[in-house]
Amino acid sequence: MKIYLVGGAVRDRLLQRPVHERDWVVVGGTPEALEAQGFRRVGADFPVFLHPETGEEYALARTERKTAPGYHGFSVYAGSDVSLEDDLQRRDLTINAMAEDDDGHIIDPWGGQQDLRDRLLRHVADAFREDPLRVLRVARFAARFHSLGFRIAPDTLQMMREISAADELAALAPERIWKETARALGEERPDIFFRVLRDCDALQCIFPELEQLFGVPQPPEWHPEIDTGVHVLLALNIAAQLTDSVPVRFAALMHDLGKGLTPPSDWPHHIGHEESGIALIKALCRRLAVPNNCRDLAILAARYHTHVHRAATLRPATLLKVLEGSDAFRRPARLGDLLLACEADARGRSGYENSGYPQAEVLRIAQTAAQGVDSAELTARGLSGPAFGAALRQERIRAIATAIAPLRNSGAA
Repeated sequence: MKIYLVGGAVRDRLLQRPVHERDWVVVGGTPEALEAQGFRRVGADFPVFLHPETGEEYALARTERKTAPGYHGFSVYAGSDVSLEDDLQRRDLTINAMAEDDDGHIIDPWGGQQDLRDRLLRHVADAFREDPLRVLRVARFAARFHSLGFRIAPDTLQMMREISAADELAALAPERIWKETARALGEERPDIFFRVLRDCDALQCIFPELEQLFGVPQPPEWHPEIDTGVHVLLALNIAAQLTDSVPVRFAALMHDLGKGLTPPSDWPHHIGHEESGIALIKALCRRLAVPNNCRDLAILAARYHTHVHRAATLRPATLLKVLEGSDAFRRPARLGDLLLACEADARGRSGYENSGYPQAEVLRIAQTAAQGVDSAELTARGLSGPAFGAALRQERIRAIATAIAPLRNSGAA
């Protein structure tokens, strides 16, 4: 047996980036030989083993042949005669198709090192088209390496368009789509992921609700970029600068979906888009099995982003409504996430990228004031049930009014 370090660990070391995990390929081995050394098999579809001490993954060198649509439609061969070059050929991009031996020598049969130097994302072989998930993977790598100047090779982008045109993406399992999307949302430039999907005609298939936003105008006095699709990607980019939180980034991306439902006769105004977008968010999240924490924050951002933007002029009762609607008293951290998504929306406009967002401070002050109301005093007055709830709301409204009055008197809010 010969064992080689493969894939991302080799690529990232050559790029002088941190290596977070290492994968290994075993050439000339058998399941029995690995198990005899204490490796534990975990792969159901192909032979993957965990090292008995490090827990790192070791896979037998294998070839794959497409036999049917879908993720499981592959015939896998992992015999001891499969060469390292055979195994590397089945990989997606040349920069991911390199290996390193025990002496640190790089095995690079498909030109990955040159493509690293050229900052090129290029497919290894025509077999790339056999797994449509690779369209999303390439888009994700474009998001990850955008700041390094990487671009997608023209012939690879063309192949991605052909995959989209052939409706191959429809065969992808929702869980696989969301997994790639969530990882892309965690990258340095997640907006690039969605730009690439649109460039290769995949956005319409996977995220039609987002595709629908492009070409939809907004009032230029508030949105100099005008196009709603452009705006939500700008907002996503700002969100990525503000926080690593995937739910916040997802919420920033989803907050304006309702504008895609506005009749063209009403453009560029979008009255009621906040509530109309909620049904679209719910449908998208059901379709792609999006986790509840991402879905719930996206709904809050859609429903309340206009309220939060107007925090400086809202009545104390309306501020309390936002706090109650976002469950801010039981889950104060979620209010913080909502405010970040709203800030990303406000700054995700051409010319506003470096603007402040004092509205968030108004909500935080209101939250602190309302939270400080002594409910025990109301109980001591003999209040309970609906009467207690009504009295608590009134006390919170008074507390909010008192707390924000200095801001409004000074013009800060």
